[in-house]
Amino acid sequence: MSISVKSIFQAEAAAVGSIPEDQAFEDIVALLFERIHQKGGKVIASGMGKAGQVANNIATTFSATGTPAIFLHPSEAQHGDLGVVRENDVLLVLSNSGKTREIQELVALTHQLHPKLPVVLITGNTEGDLVDKSVITLHTGNPQEVCPLGLTPTTSTTVMMVMGDALTVLLMQKIGFKASDYARRHHGGYLGEKLRNNENK
Repeated sequence: MSISVKSIFQAEAAAVGSIPEDQAFEDIVALLFERIHQKGGKVIASGMGKAGQVANNIATTFSATGTPAIFLHPSEAQHGDLGVVRENDVLLVLSNSGKTREIQELVALTHQLHPKLPVVLITGNTEGDLVDKSVITLHTGNPQEVCPLGLTPTTSTTVMMVMGDALTVLLMQKIGFKASDYARRHHGGYLGEKLRNNENK
């Protein structure tokens, strides 16, 4: 049976609408504010495969909106890149299964380097191995993938992206991030030109 474009859109929209809303979002924002904006740390975002691509997007969006963040590939971390992690950072990891081997290894190695560094997890599995190693867990609601095989990360990554956007917007609000702050970080392209034109008016 064929799948229509409309049904795909409806399924993904329903998944976004079903993301659990709980105190964890506010708790993460408070943690990030303390560690990054008060203690000078940064967000270290990581994930493997498609989840890693979402983690990279979250990191760049945080950085553009006043919260220093980088993406750390879990495999490259084992070949020296782990050295970028500092004690006041926060490790934000994405794993739909909650038991991605490379992410488990990253968390273990990070805690060997900085035992008290907090880990925040976005996952579709509330009982995954990574839950016990995280100080705060955001649950995606574990939506069914729109992929007809039920395998390819599609709906799950859409939901993760939206959750990252929510954290970004909430943190922007908490730090009072303004258009003038954005302009100092985004000089190129259409947005940079638009901001400069507005400043000149």
